[in-house]
Amino acid sequence: MNAFETWVMAHEPLIRMGFFFGVFALVALWELASPRRVLKLSRRQRWTANLGIVLLNTVIVRLVFPAAAVGMAALGVEKGWGLLNHFAVPFWLAVPLAVVAMDFVIWLQHVMVHAVPALWRLHRVHHADLDYDLTTGTRFHPLEIVLSMGIKFATITLLGAPVLAVVVFEILLSACATFNHGNIRLPERLDRVLRWFLVTPDMHRVHHSVEDDESNSNFGFNLTWWDRLFGTYREQPRAGQLGMAIGIRDHTDPHEVAQLGGMLLLPFKGAVTGYAINRRPPTEPVPADAPAFKTPLQETP
Repeated sequence: MNAFETWVMAHEPLIRMGFFFGVFALVALWELASPRRVLKLSRRQRWTANLGIVLLNTVIVRLVFPAAAVGMAALGVEKGWGLLNHFAVPFWLAVPLAVVAMDFVIWLQHVMVHAVPALWRLHRVHHADLDYDLTTGTRFHPLEIVLSMGIKFATITLLGAPVLAVVVFEILLSACATFNHGNIRLPERLDRVLRWFLVTPDMHRVHHSVEDDESNSNFGFNLTWWDRLFGTYREQPRAGQLGMAIGIRDHTDPHEVAQLGGMLLLPFKGAVTGYAINRRPPTEPVPADAPAFKTPLQETP
């Protein structure tokens, strides 16, 4: 590691938490000032459950993975593990390559937790939120978090990702997930341009629709390229951003989806069934409130 990476690793917790709380505060204020949709449940009820599971996951991750992702990256660099170390890729190139590669892996992981029924049981904790705001991006079942960390560790090791790349990716993932799960809207023109590169709130909100074909689209957290390249990109929901229903059809009881105990038990309820990816017709009507940006999007009522 170079001197800068050594400094970054020494201050990594403060750097990541600083970015997380900074972005969280900005999006929270934006939601309060100009909400995109009217929420069904009280913010107090949902935030207590959503942030409660975040605290639980943080404790579990620290117990199961005490080294953290940057520790694995530092070990890989020291041992010379991974493709980037094996081929001696220059540092200036290795960092962006690793960030993009890790983003692709998390996109593919997201597709798989929708495609594999047993994994969908875990992931539906995230999708069962009856509303959509910045805390939705933080609610995942502990078993999915442990699985995700294992995949992340394996990816870092196989890539030989530099410490700086891992820190940058972790910051981007946290910031983008908070931003694109926000109950906010961007100006139409800005959204149209930005979604060629980064996932916007209106783009990712489609993924949280109760409609199977809509929730099986727009899997990206950071970059939008993968959805566009692999045919899983969807411009807008059929019912429009304000008319679409959020959540999962068979899980609408607040005691089950908006309380910590119910969220932890949710993966173990019901039979394991298939969850078809991209079950959608070749042509679809365009919603009146968002026809691929040809007319202004509706404002929050």
